Amino acid sequence: MNNREVFSVLGIFDSAQSLMRAIPEVKSGAAAKLEAYTPYPVHGLDEALGLRKSPIAGMVLVMAVIGSIAALGLEFWTSGVDYPQVTAGKPYFSWEAFVPIMFELTVLFAAFTAGLGMLLLLNRLPFFRHPMLAARSMPLITRDKFALAVEAGGKTIDVEEISALLRDSGAASVEVVESPPVHGLASPRFFFRVLIAIAIACCVAGYATYWAMKLFPKAIPMVHMLDQPRLGPQQGNTFFTDGSGMRMPVEGTVSRISIPYTVDEQEDPSAMGNPLPRTAPVLGRGRQLFNDYCSVCHGILGNGETTLTAAYEAKPTNLLSKNIAALTDGSMYHVIMKGKNSMPSYSADLSQDERWAVLHYVRVLQRALDAKDEDVSSAQKE
Repeated sequence: MNNREVFSVLGIFDSAQSLMRAIPEVKSGAAAKLEAYTPYPVHGLDEALGLRKSPIAGMVLVMAVIGSIAALGLEFWTSGVDYPQVTAGKPYFSWEAFVPIMFELTVLFAAFTAGLGMLLLLNRLPFFRHPMLAARSMPLITRDKFALAVEAGGKTIDVEEISALLRDSGAASVEVVESPPVHGLASPRFFFRVLIAIAIACCVAGYATYWAMKLFPKAIPMVHMLDQPRLGPQQGNTFFTDGSGMRMPVEGTVSRISIPYTVDEQEDPSAMGNPLPRTAPVLGRGRQLFNDYCSVCHGILGNGETTLTAAYEAKPTNLLSKNIAALTDGSMYHVIMKGKNSMPSYSADLSQDERWAVLHYVRVLQRALDAKDEDVSSAQKE
């Protein structure tokens, strides 16, 4: 046998104890790499062979941290940047609510790293042409025998000397494992067959999944989301004492979107000014809101000519009158917020900016009743 074709010299031992006793003797007598094959883990074997500590723990830790940070960033981006949504008055970066998903992604990254890192990176699998797979002693090693291999590592080793050393160290038998023949790159036909096999597997899996969902659309426990217990709008619920399923906000809750309106009847709201600029988009929005909410009572021109019948029994205010025109924006805003006489409050129907936009449009209607020369000239220029 040519020494250059030898992969390793394999010593077979009857027990783990004899294997552990032989390792120091073989290590001192053979200047080559040692490897052991056992049917079950043997405590202290790594240290005896001089193998470095497995890096799998560090790899798992790093990827677990990356998974946690990735989940945190993803949740903050989706709920605080890409689609900002305030839930129960909490800030956008509510990391406490992100913990369950962070935990799940941490475990996911760690599990995949432990499995794939061990198989692909450390064990370098799949390796279908490993020389040990063709060894005659492999059935014994996977059952109840223990093997110590002195590997050539690409160098020339003295087979007779190492075989004698293994026998002197307690090996029951010795086997010389040859290196497999060198194979070139796979042929294009092989890659084509692999691609065809993958395509067929994907088609079969997709077709089977399609019919499985058709035949078993409500496989327990995977039921449709619509089948779970829920309450519709305005639906009652005996769980609460008032019998209502829709709950009011917690007392004292303040919206994060708008500033609370705290002006009462005893205070003078006239000092408030309109914070919105008088621009074309603002006036257009104000006109639309006025026609939707205000024109039914105050008229399309704001002159109090209502479209309601006499059954309404109230006379809407003429917004073009001098008394109303003399009011400040703050005073008119207060009426929208609190209501007056037969007019109800529109604080729940219009947002803060929408109320100010309506006031801008009301001022335009008032100015149109008594337009000045500069108004006409500026309109002609536009």
